[in-house]
Amino acid sequence: MAPKKKTEKLLKGSPLAAYARKKAVNLGLDGKGIKLAELVWMVQEKEGHASCFKREKECVHTGCCWQLSCGAKMRA
Repeated sequence: MAPKKKTEKLLKGSPLAAYARKKAVNLGLDGKGIKLAELVWMVQEKEGHASCFKREKECVHTGCCWQLSCGAKMRA
């Protein structure tokens, strides 16, 4: 994951889903009818990142915009 920009906030719940849909549309992806995790994976892959959302137990990507809803334990 790329470090988060200073203007990005860490999101959870409905705001995260809206953010994921917006990112998907901006990347030319059709996210209609897709579960949040699958949509995030699509966005992560399209942006050149590993599709790791809710798949890993530990994470080193402290600036990831998905981290509040991911559930991975953050490592320093």
